[in-house]
Amino acid sequence: MEHVLYNQCCILNHLTQYESLLHSDLSAPTVGFDDYGSECDGIRITAFLDAGQDNLTPLGRLEKYAFSENVFNRQIVARGLLDVLREFSDNENDFISVMETVARMSEDGEPTVRAELMEQVPNIAMFLHENRPNFPEAFSRYLVPIVVRYLTDPNNQVRKTSQAALLVLLEQGLMSKADMEGKVCPVLLELTEPSSDDDYKIEAVAIMCKLVTMLTKDTVEHLLLLRFCELCSDVRLFQVRKVCAANFGEVCSIVGQEATEKLLMPKFFDLCSDSLWGIRKACAECFMVVSNCTSPEVRRTKLSPLFINLISDQSRWVRQAAFQSLGRFISTFANPSITGLHFLTTSNSSNSRNASIDGSPDSLIQPRSEQLQSTSILTGPPSHPPEGNSFTQPQEDGTSLGHPEHSGPLSHQQKDECTMFNSFNFWRAPLPDITQELELLREEKRDEGKEDVPSLNSQGPATSSQIQKVLDCLQPHLDDPDVQAQVKVLSAALKAAQLESQTEDADESVSESNGSTGSPTSDELSAMSELSLTDTQISDSPSSSPEKSKVQNVIPQQLLDQYLSMTDPARAQTVDTEIAKHCAFSLPGVALTLGRQNWHCLKDTYETLATDVQWKVRRTLAFSIHELAVILGDQLTAADLVPIFNGFLKDLDEVRIGVLRHLYDFLKLLHADKRREYLYQLQEFMVTDNSRNWRFRYELAEQLILIIELYSHNDVYDYLRQIALNLCSDKVSEVRWISYKLVSHVKLYACEAHDLGLNFINELIMSFCHCPKWVGRQAFAFICQAIVEEDCMPMDQFAHHLLPSLLSLSSDPVPNVRVLVAKALRQSVLEKPYFKDPGSAYSDELEEALSELRMDKDRDVQFFATLDPNRNVMDTAALI
Repeated sequence: MEHVLYNQCCILNHLTQYESLLHSDLSAPTVGFDDYGSECDGIRITAFLDAGQDNLTPLGRLEKYAFSENVFNRQIVARGLLDVLREFSDNENDFISVMETVARMSEDGEPTVRAELMEQVPNIAMFLHENRPNFPEAFSRYLVPIVVRYLTDPNNQVRKTSQAALLVLLEQGLMSKADMEGKVCPVLLELTEPSSDDDYKIEAVAIMCKLVTMLTKDTVEHLLLLRFCELCSDVRLFQVRKVCAANFGEVCSIVGQEATEKLLMPKFFDLCSDSLWGIRKACAECFMVVSNCTSPEVRRTKLSPLFINLISDQSRWVRQAAFQSLGRFISTFANPSITGLHFLTTSNSSNSRNASIDGSPDSLIQPRSEQLQSTSILTGPPSHPPEGNSFTQPQEDGTSLGHPEHSGPLSHQQKDECTMFNSFNFWRAPLPDITQELELLREEKRDEGKEDVPSLNSQGPATSSQIQKVLDCLQPHLDDPDVQAQVKVLSAALKAAQLESQTEDADESVSESNGSTGSPTSDELSAMSELSLTDTQISDSPSSSPEKSKVQNVIPQQLLDQYLSMTDPARAQTVDTEIAKHCAFSLPGVALTLGRQNWHCLKDTYETLATDVQWKVRRTLAFSIHELAVILGDQLTAADLVPIFNGFLKDLDEVRIGVLRHLYDFLKLLHADKRREYLYQLQEFMVTDNSRNWRFRYELAEQLILIIELYSHNDVYDYLRQIALNLCSDKVSEVRWISYKLVSHVKLYACEAHDLGLNFINELIMSFCHCPKWVGRQAFAFICQAIVEEDCMPMDQFAHHLLPSLLSLSSDPVPNVRVLVAKALRQSVLEKPYFKDPGSAYSDELEEALSELRMDKDRDVQFFATLDPNRNVMDTAALI
């Protein structure tokens, strides 16, 4: 109801200038706006219902003004309909009479009256829904026909108002399925007929596309899908095609994969090749959503070439939209059996804070080894991870499964599993089986007395003649786009082999096979291994050669090449000046899709983005570096991400805030020795480019609360303690408040080491309880309350070490200090069983202190000293 009341308040403020017209003579001339001042603000909008000299009933006066010849009177009645309904809602007969009056008013010949009436329909519907037991019947009988009829109103303002009202009713769930299918959809279908008026048709298409997202799949398929397909091919009105293209993804999401591939995909191809660049741009913007609704085969064989066409479009605006969507489109190729990671969705509030606000994926990513420990929160059952040494699997304890080096031959069962979950096998459409053709060719050659045709599956070296013969065998199958791609790769390998044969004997091998380790040593053998569908994968060892080829088999290579080109300075000139930022924004998703075994394809690009001259690009990477660390694992993180992370720590505050906001998430992924190196740098976060940037220090305090658990007691005491105490003296109260919680956590951690805990307690008493400034003494009361509420130390130790100092502040000369002492004692200390016991050694001292506070001359002190602890009270942070 809050938004309804807010809308009514706005209407009342806007309409008070008309209210005095209600009792004016109908034949009187129209009075100007300037004749009404602020004295009219107190008039009720339903004042015309009050008894007057006309001796009419309230309903009679409603009839009089609702159908008055003065248009302003009719407008006021239309604007005040919600208040009128409130007046008559207690009597059923009067309520029906008002609703019938509303129905007759909807036929008013003045467009402004009809528009005013329609603006009130959502508010009236909400009121009826909350207050009338027969809401569905009354709404369907009186209001829905008005909304539907106004969709075809000749006045543009009335139609727009009706469309907006219809969407509000659907969003609020106030319209039944029967009304949508029986009253709204038929009108939209009629308005989108080929013979319909152009203006009506364009508006109806827009409202229909928005309506699709609020209807069920069955309703859309049964009533609207075929008409939507027809509208996508409207040759007369480009506006219609543009609206369809802009909403194409939403329609695909509703109807699902089968209908998308069967009915919508041909239309999408036509829209992507439309003569108007605005339509092609709209297609590029929704490409990811469409891709999510198709099978992997369609995505690879049909959508990928289509997207390449958009990237190379002649219009700069289309290219710009395509490059912005490129990373998101690539992410639709992601599969857990390749990446070793699952997307995890959870409503836990502690996890929601990990979501990046500037370039981080919205979903949390979790290593497979962690998921096997908590399968109950997975979006689906975990599939088998790739075996062997394809990449390192991080465990919860920070160790790894597998090694980058060869750890011994695989068993027969492991080899079968490798073949089963080979990424190349999974994503590509199957190549034609040419094994029999090769065998027949060998037999023919053998019959002729010539040497056998070599096979690329053999363990021996591949020569130029072998590559050429395989290319010849692939020629009949060039219709397949994947075969074309393999032919290109093999052609390059053939050229390299021919160059090599100029200096060496033609029978010598072009390169040595690394079959024992499964790691290729050249681009040519990598291409051959892809063709033979082996499980050759590139190791993720940090010591691997930086000259590795940027060839992979998870996504079409052309897509990856285009993505890597987004860091080219020429792209900024010809496509978009912020293209590097879009590249950085989608890089975690692309890295997840390719998997850590293909990190070498993105490493150079990531380093280029990390040194980009635009701070917005570096800021985007800083906000997502913790997610990328989860994807890559501990070894690649230590080798490739830590240096970049260190650079971000010394960057501008706009960049540093990105690593600071997820500092805990990143540090917990590092080994203990590497993590300890950052203890010396945490103090640097206290220094900012702008001293007024208090949110930076607030974020530091929040992160330190989490980081404490990552370090030893001595490290916390030696490094984090001093930072916490400094933050407690911050000039901004919000920073101080969160810092008190930080101090309590430091105390909790230090208590496990007895000597350190006692030293810290003494320091708190000297620094705060005996502080000459009242803010410090007030902080001591806050800290004591936080220690008690968080159970940071045993209550007997608290009573012995801290309670006497806290009680001493009950007579502090500053009321703000006594307020916090009263609150700490009444709401926290006395609620602990240790102090509730009548035989407690401190019960008399506590009662005496509270008695003095209850009699305090300050009213706020009295309030908190006598307040029921279970009562929900105001936040006292403002008192800091």
